[in-house]
Amino acid sequence: MNSAKEIWEAALGEIQLQVSKSNYSTWFKGTEGLAYDGDKFLVGVPNTFISEYLEKSQRSLIEKTLIGLIHRGVSVRFQIKWAQEDCSDSKIENRRNNSALYGFNPRYTFDNFVIGAGNRMAHAAAVGAAKRSSEQNYNPLFIYSNPGLGKTHLVQAIGHKALENNLRPVYVSGEQFTNEFVAALRERRTEEFRAKYRSADILIVDDIHFIGGKEATEESFFHTFNDLHNAGRQIVITSDRPPKSMPLLQERLRSRFEWGLAVDIQPPDFESRLAILQSKAEQTQTKVSPDVLDMMAQEIKQNIRELEGKLNRVIAYARLLRAHITPELAVKALRDVASTRSALPEAPNSPQGVIGLVADVFDLTADDLLGRGRDKETAQARQVAMYVMRRQSNSSLSDIGIAFGGRNASTVSYACEKIAQDIAGSHILRRKVEEIQKKLLP
Repeated sequence: MNSAKEIWEAALGEIQLQVSKSNYSTWFKGTEGLAYDGDKFLVGVPNTFISEYLEKSQRSLIEKTLIGLIHRGVSVRFQIKWAQEDCSDSKIENRRNNSALYGFNPRYTFDNFVIGAGNRMAHAAAVGAAKRSSEQNYNPLFIYSNPGLGKTHLVQAIGHKALENNLRPVYVSGEQFTNEFVAALRERRTEEFRAKYRSADILIVDDIHFIGGKEATEESFFHTFNDLHNAGRQIVITSDRPPKSMPLLQERLRSRFEWGLAVDIQPPDFESRLAILQSKAEQTQTKVSPDVLDMMAQEIKQNIRELEGKLNRVIAYARLLRAHITPELAVKALRDVASTRSALPEAPNSPQGVIGLVADVFDLTADDLLGRGRDKETAQARQVAMYVMRRQSNSSLSDIGIAFGGRNASTVSYACEKIAQDIAGSHILRRKVEEIQKKLLP
């Protein structure tokens, strides 16, 4: 069995023996193996409903079955199968499947990146790194900026371009690299770990500062860096600060990060913010009047992620009310999202109501939950809000993700599962969740 299709057909045969006939017919029939690359397997599914169910309830069974067939660890992803009329060119379909398989957001391409004064040099450097030209010296390419200014978009665009050029990119966050390294040590799979990262044509590491102060992880990355650099493989790194401002990182790593090109991204000017909002509205196929976009571009100045997140909230709010997006509606949507108790009497089970109530119980603001803060308390409160929203309403994982600034369904699913587990082991958290749920009762 070499192809994803053959492996998945064999897996379905095994799964059919382990689930009921009706369960198999409802959830597994019509699925197919789209792509497989060593430790990643992409399953095509007919619709979002089935994707969410398999992600939440059947992932463990599927991965266990695949491991039994291919005899190695594997991570499963689910993707809606592209309609036949959209796939007349098989190369386009394969490119989409490969992008999903490697963990790249399909929207994060160079074509979708809005270039402005604050990011022009970083964009040019990223394009150069993606070409892997011997005439440039962008190895490593180190991109740094405050959160939410487009670093991840740029480096994932490099990954997309690598796939188009039949190169093998490996994309990982600093946190994921650390977790995989620790797991490899624990499970005695260090050779497999080394092979994964040192076989990359382009290694992309997002938020490298996370490994600072973790000596064994830094040691592993140091040797990975050296092997790839000596072999002429491209290395791309992002951080929220320049190499010289990373005191927890070993000096030998900091110096290597400065070998190639370090470039920063500055907050976008008004014209860039407006262009970003226009591009985002077009991508979501939503009609938003120019005066709404102009108003938002004037008010939100520092963070592209916040800019896009608030537009997502306005769009979701309009869809919930089945209303046109006007300046008045946009103001009300953003005010209701940022409020806490004031939104509850109107619609306690609405996304805004749940977010406001959870924020109040955890002594945070709604903006904390809707933002990208990763401290333990904020992350837990955000996950609780997702969990409660899922339990108290019929909202889909995708709808909940939109309400939280455009997060994907798998993030929401993970949050719901984690809080369900944490509640079982913490009576304090359980009481907080019960308090929130009681207040939401009609």
